[in-house]
Amino acid sequence: MKEKVQQVLEQLRPMLKMDGGDVELIDVTADGIVKVRLKGACGSCPMSTYTLKLGIEQRLKDEIPQVKEVISV
Repeated sequence: MKEKVQQVLEQLRPMLKMDGGDVELIDVTADGIVKVRLKGACGSCPMSTYTLKLGIEQRLKDEIPQVKEVISV
């Protein structure tokens, strides 16, 4: 599943980079928790929670049903 998650993040990365940010995959647990680190502008943006939950998490859940949650570490 980690490879699938990485593929979806690669699709999202250009949009994040347009705003000066990026995302790094840290881990994918057996129970479907994806751990990421928001970098650049995304790491300090007050809207980063929306980016994480409504952008990254929703897209991952749509593409990979086994994903239960995305958290920032």
